[in-house]
Amino acid sequence: MSAETKVYEEKMLKTIEVVKANFAAVRAGRANAGVLDRITVDYYGAATPLNQVAAISSPDPRTLMIQPWDGSLLKAIEKAIQTSDLGINPQNDGRVIRLAFPQLTEERRKDLTKQVRKYGEEGKVALRNIRRDAMDEVKKKTKKSELTEDDQKLLEKELQDLTDKHCKDIDALTAAKEQELMAV
Repeated sequence: MSAETKVYEEKMLKTIEVVKANFAAVRAGRANAGVLDRITVDYYGAATPLNQVAAISSPDPRTLMIQPWDGSLLKAIEKAIQTSDLGINPQNDGRVIRLAFPQLTEERRKDLTKQVRKYGEEGKVALRNIRRDAMDEVKKKTKKSELTEDDQKLLEKELQDLTDKHCKDIDALTAAKEQELMAV
């Protein structure tokens, strides 16, 4: 792999990490602390990620327990969860907040599967955009006579191979997440 394509591969790998993070935020019927990664709490005037102000544990497969290090944050955490797109009502007992994840219905599973496919497709579009930018850069260098036409063809093939490989990776991740969602 040439130095020119190394930069673009790093961008593609970052795109795949974003897709993985999006998939982690989709709840699959069992408790997963990853669904709380996007929730922020107002902590002394600053929007702070929930996992930095509380301990998150899973006492059983369908429950998450959030125990703030500062007891005064209970109401703020409860409000942040209610206003998020989680769709779960938190139970506050004065010390900890419990999130009970209900069993997913067939219809909800199908909706989540569509959402996962959408995230996968967005990831592949991002990969193709990176490839397009790289191809444009290669063509500019060829026009300026910094690259020969043979080098251009070689780089374009490398970039296409990279894109194909990473698109297959996203397809595999999408299929695995869909299988996880549809498992009862």
